[in-house]
Amino acid sequence: MHALTLHEHLIGRQGSRAALNTPALIVDLPALERNIAAMAAFAARTGLRLRPHAKTHKSVEIARRQIAAGAVGVCCAKLGEAEALSEGGIENILITSPVVGPAAVERLAALAARSPGLMAAVDHPNSVDALVRAGAALTLLVDIDPGIHRTGVADADAAVALARRIDAAPNLSYGGVQFYCGAQQHIEVTGARRAALVDRTDYLKAVIARLTEAGLAPALVTGGGSGSHAIDAELGVLNELQVGSYIFMDRQYSDCDLPFETSLMIDARVISANRPTLATVDAGFKAFATEAGPPPVLSGAPAGSVYHFMGDEHGCVVPPRGEAPPRLGEVVTFAAPHCDPTVNLYEAYHVVAGDTLVGIWAIEGRGRSA
Repeated sequence: MHALTLHEHLIGRQGSRAALNTPALIVDLPALERNIAAMAAFAARTGLRLRPHAKTHKSVEIARRQIAAGAVGVCCAKLGEAEALSEGGIENILITSPVVGPAAVERLAALAARSPGLMAAVDHPNSVDALVRAGAALTLLVDIDPGIHRTGVADADAAVALARRIDAAPNLSYGGVQFYCGAQQHIEVTGARRAALVDRTDYLKAVIARLTEAGLAPALVTGGGSGSHAIDAELGVLNELQVGSYIFMDRQYSDCDLPFETSLMIDARVISANRPTLATVDAGFKAFATEAGPPPVLSGAPAGSVYHFMGDEHGCVVPPRGEAPPRLGEVVTFAAPHCDPTVNLYEAYHVVAGDTLVGIWAIEGRGRSA
C-alpha cells in the first residue's frame, strides 16, 4: 500500500498530520467513533437492527468497529465489495444490488459457500432461477422499487410472485424485503422529507399486506438511510436500517441537519500562490467526487473561502474580498461533497486524532464495483 510506504513512519508522531503528502483522505478518529456509537445507541433505543452500508467506507476496519458497536452485519452495494470485506473476515453481509450474469452468479454462489450469513437482494425470477442452477445456498430478499425505477419489483403482484419463487427454490431461503428510498435521503427540509417518506412507507405497507395475505410475511424489512433513519424508526415499518454516510457526513447530508459530525476530510496543500486573490491547491477532479458540487472549505483559509475546480490535479481557494489567500505550502482542509465516490478515489484512510496521525487503514473495497 503506497500510503503505508509514504507515511507509516509518521504514525504516533505529534503533529504528523501536517507532514502528510497531499491530497490525503483524512478520518478524524474521535468523531468517527462518536458517530458509530450514536447510531448504535439510536438503533438499540428504538429496537431496530443495524446493518450499516459499507458502500460508504469500503473498509474492513470500519466494518469491524460498526459490528463491535452492535451492528448485525453490513451491506455492500456490489458483489466485489462483498468479496473484499468477506476476505477480511466480515460476516453477515447483505448485497443490496441485483447480481446478474453467469460469471457473477457463479461468484455469488461461491461467496455464499464461504461467507456465513450472506444475503442478497433480487428483483426478477430469472435471477432466482440462475442461482438455483448455480447451486447457490443463501437467503434472498425481494427488492421493492420505492418509485425511482432503478431496481426492485414493480408492484405487489410481482413481489408476491418473486417471494413464492424464492420460497419454493431448493437451497434458497426467503428472508423478507428490501425497500430503500434513496431519492428521499437528501431532501433538506425535514417536514418535506418526512412527508415523502410517509407516502412511500404507506406503499410499502400495502406490499407487505399482500405478502402477508399470501402467507409470505417478511421477517426482515430492511432499508432506510442516514437521511431517513429517525423518520423510519418513527413510522415503525422497517425493522432494520441500512444507514451508511452517518459515519462520515458529507456536504449533502450536512445540509439535512443530521445529528452527526463531519469525520471525513481531504487535506490539500497550496502549491502555487502567485496571485493576490487566490491560491492553487493540489486537489482537483481526482481528489473529490464532482457530481455534488465543489467541496466546502473547513479550515486553512479565511472563513467564507470557496473552492473551484481547475482540472484533474488542481483547484483554487478564493477568499472573501479583502482577505488574503492561504500561503504557499499551507494545508487547506475540505469536506467531501459526496463521501461514497470520494472514498473510492483513495487507497487508504489517514486516521488522525487532533493533529497526529494514529493509523493508516486500507480501503479494501475501493474499485471493487464488479
